[in-house]
Amino acid sequence: MIDLKQELKEARSIAISGHMRPDGDCVGANTAMYQYVKKIMPEAEVDLYLEQPSEVFSFLKGYDCINSAYDKEMTYDVFIALDCGDEGRLGDAARYYEGAKKTICVDHHISNSGFADINYIVPTASSTCELIFDLIDRDDLDVHMAESIFVGIVHDTGVFQYESTSPKTFQAVSVLASFDFDRSGIIDRTFYQKSYIANQILGRALLESFLIMDGKCIVSMVDRKTMDFYDALPRSLEGIVNQLRITRGVECAIFLHETGFQEFKVSMRSNRVVDVAKVATMFGGGGHIRAAGCTMNGTFHDVVNNLSAQIEKQMQ
Repeated sequence: MIDLKQELKEARSIAISGHMRPDGDCVGANTAMYQYVKKIMPEAEVDLYLEQPSEVFSFLKGYDCINSAYDKEMTYDVFIALDCGDEGRLGDAARYYEGAKKTICVDHHISNSGFADINYIVPTASSTCELIFDLIDRDDLDVHMAESIFVGIVHDTGVFQYESTSPKTFQAVSVLASFDFDRSGIIDRTFYQKSYIANQILGRALLESFLIMDGKCIVSMVDRKTMDFYDALPRSLEGIVNQLRITRGVECAIFLHETGFQEFKVSMRSNRVVDVAKVATMFGGGGHIRAAGCTMNGTFHDVVNNLSAQIEKQMQ
């Protein structure tokens, strides 16, 4: 545990950021931290940098303060990296990190080796938002911070179904639930609801999926041609790999989408046996034991063969 107030007490300028293509935990952690730092450091200049998140999170306080242009010329006293396994995942915000006088990292990715000056990394935590909850003094917690933290926990636990969901997670949620906000509505709007285009692509991905390893692994891919046909963004692919994972009899799911010529963004999920973070790390990626990803080059078949060879070793 770190004493955040102590680490920030001399700072006059603070930057906050998270990983590229921010998901629910990343957006929740960043908006919660932004609110908290603004509250406890009212005289400091506090800036929040993220790639433009999905509009489903626009109700969160702090969302409209996100700088997605990275156009500010600033050297910060402190840079806080949230839900980010390494400096490279900060994307365009990395230049603020590199110039900062002090860097702090709060994260739960098992692949995070502790790249900042001050690190609070707990791989067993359900989410970075659960760690943010630990760092915020209870007297400072309010309904808006509670909403942000709740969003992150909901998304990174798959609505409390992943094995990283612990008694500590539920204890945190019980405190958050003491604030008056629409918990069921948040889960529905931000986790379950999909756009019409996202549902169409999900249907295509399911129809074109196939089983390998005697049905223990399922694979699917969406290429650039399909993305262009539907005029879809990468966020339209969220949730596909999780839908593949719940296929009966499957231990591991692999979902790829084409990002360039012979270049694929890989998402992997597992149920009980396979450590997909270990697989992803071998190919320059990272993540969690049951949810991880990486970027790989080669033909579709080459990528699948390379991934499946490593996955199969763990299932023997």
